[in-house]
Amino acid sequence: MGKKLRKSPASFAELMALRRLDTQSLVLNRDEPEKVELFESTARTYRPGLGSRAFGGHVYAQSAYAASKTVPPGLVIHSMTGTFILPGRHDVPYVYIVRHLRDGGVYCTRAIDARQDGQICFSGICSFKRAENQDGFKHQPPPAQERYRSILAGKRPEEHPVSPSVDADWWVDQVAEGRFTEAEFPGLDVRKVDMKEYNANREVQSSPEKYRQLTLYSLKGSPGEDSVPEGIEEIRKREESGEFDNLYACAHMYSSDKNSLLLIPRALRIKTWSAMASLTLTVVFHLHGEPLRMIDWNAVLGDASSELPKKWFIQEGWTPRSGESRGMHESWLWSPDGKLLATSYQDSMLRLNETKL
Repeated sequence: MGKKLRKSPASFAELMALRRLDTQSLVLNRDEPEKVELFESTARTYRPGLGSRAFGGHVYAQSAYAASKTVPPGLVIHSMTGTFILPGRHDVPYVYIVRHLRDGGVYCTRAIDARQDGQICFSGICSFKRAENQDGFKHQPPPAQERYRSILAGKRPEEHPVSPSVDADWWVDQVAEGRFTEAEFPGLDVRKVDMKEYNANREVQSSPEKYRQLTLYSLKGSPGEDSVPEGIEEIRKREESGEFDNLYACAHMYSSDKNSLLLIPRALRIKTWSAMASLTLTVVFHLHGEPLRMIDWNAVLGDASSELPKKWFIQEGWTPRSGESRGMHESWLWSPDGKLLATSYQDSMLRLNETKL
């Protein structure tokens, strides 16, 4: 444990990479020792802005990724609920302690504690599910691509501005003035859609729960952790086999937390606050397989191309409730073809300065 961390890589697969540690068995029950597996992060985490705290989405997603290393093939992340206990540090490895809670035929469950310097900073429960290939009933809301067609039309995803590391006016203004320099967000390409006109509507202004923010995101790098680059066809075979499905699920979870809480003061038209932090985060996946996957094989030009074209997904975020020094962030994650892939629920601490806003 405690080996030196690599510089935060751009590739999401490399960012999530884990080192397996010696396993143990905790005897909590005399008749049946509990199976425990240990993993350690190998790369530095991202730090939003100039702060010393690690991006919370990293420990959340990597906890699930560590748990995915302990389940048989065919089991894919179905949901993850986690509690943020202590602020994470970007320069200290996370050690993930994964406990086997249940192994069933269709569902299995893992409990994960993430530690830094021996202290638990995050704890979560991750559920995995096998495909049942049954579709006797289903429904979903109209896709974001339809409801916000006029806002999204006329621009390719890459033409939207990169999502800032801290989506607050004071940070954005000082970056524009050259006082601060944005660090690259590792793992994913995340773009912020301009929703100012939509949110300037009088109805939205009087009802913060109607405020909306659209974010576009895609994978950086190859989904393989291999040190030697593979050919496109080999990557395709591995993806179609489902090998990368849990990595992709973690990428969606990782993206769901970027600037999520900063939507809340924007919706409430609050300019300053004294404290903000995630308390709990839940992500539930509604679909597996192809809707989860992040490479656009229809856009691949041929084996001569070294760059894998990526799909662009949409996160539609809003805040349904605030009060009691807390704010709630919810979002829907949409596949490029308008399928509701996942839903996120995030409870946060939000404390205001004493001055009246």
